[in-house]
Amino acid sequence: MPIQLAIHGAGGRMGKRLVALGSQDPELQVVGAIDNPANPMCGQDAGLVAGVGELGVPLSGTWPAECQTAIDFSVPAACMVALAHCTQHKIPLVVATTGLTDEQMSQVSAAAQVIPICWAPNMSLAVNLTMRLAQQAATALKTVPQGADVEIIERHHRYKEDSPSGTALKFGEIIAEAMGLDKHVHGREGLCGPRTRSEIGYHAVRTGDDPGQHTIIFGMLGETIELRVGASSRDSYAQGALAAAKFLVGKPIGMYNMFDVLGLD
Repeated sequence: MPIQLAIHGAGGRMGKRLVALGSQDPELQVVGAIDNPANPMCGQDAGLVAGVGELGVPLSGTWPAECQTAIDFSVPAACMVALAHCTQHKIPLVVATTGLTDEQMSQVSAAAQVIPICWAPNMSLAVNLTMRLAQQAATALKTVPQGADVEIIERHHRYKEDSPSGTALKFGEIIAEAMGLDKHVHGREGLCGPRTRSEIGYHAVRTGDDPGQHTIIFGMLGETIELRVGASSRDSYAQGALAAAKFLVGKPIGMYNMFDVLGLD
């Protein structure tokens, strides 16, 4: 039997893609498409809203009576509402919403004491694999006598509200831990002096409808390594979230990440 899936934020850009791709996955059955009750599309068939034909599941402000796993891909305030519902009803939850505050992340961590949760700053399978490659490169380059300068360049669409991206910050966190770096610099302007050996630089570009690109530069004397990962559509994030939702079914209570989904831990 297919896994019964509920999608919270189903009326948004990512939610529509989750509905579309989830409805085409033979391992899944979309049984809930939840969104803000004020959304004028509420009451319409979620499949029609997503552009894939009727599913017999309305876009609704209420959760289905039963589901085996859920994905939240909404906004931070709405994510907390979904978190409370899933905690109360013991539903495994993929938290794919970005831009959560420290306080909201504390609530996610607390919920992971009650239900299985998968959280990652980026749901893309390719991004998470690249994070592991960046970790391996940083670990190896820590021993280079002349040192390696680390710069992270990220590019996203004009509508993205947070900067730098949570994904860029996660890349930086992983590399800083592996290399023992303790300074994070966001952009440079004016006479800021020579680059220090202990810093990671971040640079955010916002342009058009770019769904997301990240370039990690390890610069040494005489040679450079670049790791680049880019999305050609938002489907990469949706597919990763769907994989995480399937992964959570039957898992023990706790906090999981995309490394777990990929089998990298």
